[in-house]
Amino acid sequence: RLRLHDGKLIKDRRYHLRTYPNCFVAKELTDWLIDHKEAPDRETGIRLMQKLMDHYIIHHVCDEHLDYKDAKLLYRFRKDDGTFPLSKDVKVFMRGQSLYEKLVSVEESILKVREENAVKYQRTFLGCEMIDWLVQEGEAENRKEAVELGRALLEHGIIQHVSNRHHFLDSDILYQFWINFRRRRRLTELLNESSSRALSESPDSPFCLRKLNPDPANTSFLSVQTNKEIKIVSAVRRSSITSLAGNSNPYFSATPTLVFPPVAECNPKSVLKRPITNEELLSPGAPYIKKTLTIVGDAVGWGFVVRGGRPCHIQAVDPGGPAAAAGMKVCQFVFSVNGMYVLHLDYQTISSLIMTGPRTLVMEVMEAIE
Repeated sequence: RLRLHDGKLIKDRRYHLRTYPNCFVAKELTDWLIDHKEAPDRETGIRLMQKLMDHYIIHHVCDEHLDYKDAKLLYRFRKDDGTFPLSKDVKVFMRGQSLYEKLVSVEESILKVREENAVKYQRTFLGCEMIDWLVQEGEAENRKEAVELGRALLEHGIIQHVSNRHHFLDSDILYQFWINFRRRRRLTELLNESSSRALSESPDSPFCLRKLNPDPANTSFLSVQTNKEIKIVSAVRRSSITSLAGNSNPYFSATPTLVFPPVAECNPKSVLKRPITNEELLSPGAPYIKKTLTIVGDAVGWGFVVRGGRPCHIQAVDPGGPAAAAGMKVCQFVFSVNGMYVLHLDYQTISSLIMTGPRTLVMEVMEAIE
């Protein structure tokens, strides 16, 4: 985005007697990606920009096109118009990046190469050293707040204990920054991060947030739970992704496991009798009615599972959960989430929207007329 601003590809543009500030022409951007070796061909460039659209980083200036089209259409970075969704996860990630930059820019940094059990680790620090530094630099008011911040950073995969055996503690235990924020990256890395295998092999990736599973329960329903030890800095959320991946270890056992987006084989058999297309749902006279559900998450969560894609459907509903109380039923199709049209999205993206959104969830669903 900053390079595009510097290169004047992002600027105010006029179209049909209206001025659109801070936007770019899709076709020009695709040319730029190829010229600057960010994409080998136009097809790859389109796929890269579609990734940015799917992650709510760019969008069409009038939101009339849900896909990225290699044409003379105007798109804009959401950071340039104030619509970029700053979820709690993103805020913690940005805080970690800020702290890293501050630490590596000072002469006597606490980040050093250290050795433990004959293994050398990069970007390491002692837990008590980090807490001293956070308080001294005004990044935390006291040691308790500094510990909460360290725990949030660890749960989001930004820092880690060098052998993954401890949570963040005010002690002389050795930790390291797991993400090297200064490593030069290329956009094409986005296309290599679609599976848990790819994610686990790219610890320097800036494009995803990885969180340790803090919940010992094994549930199959989308839910939200606040970690009592991190009241202000971060809310830890869990979902059906966790249980489908088979991760039900207690919080920080001897070998804690990182939770990644699900792979294809995790998807259970659909409850739908036959596949339904968006065209069929939206065609005039189709036997479907739209309903608006307001679901207030409780201490456990919302109580439902979304599956499928384009459109997604409700796969399961906890009969004793908030979703059931709001009128949600199995086989309903998800039309919108908190005002965002989602018929074109897959269930992983919709799950992410729900988990990073507010506790009060407003969903539009389409239900077959009996």
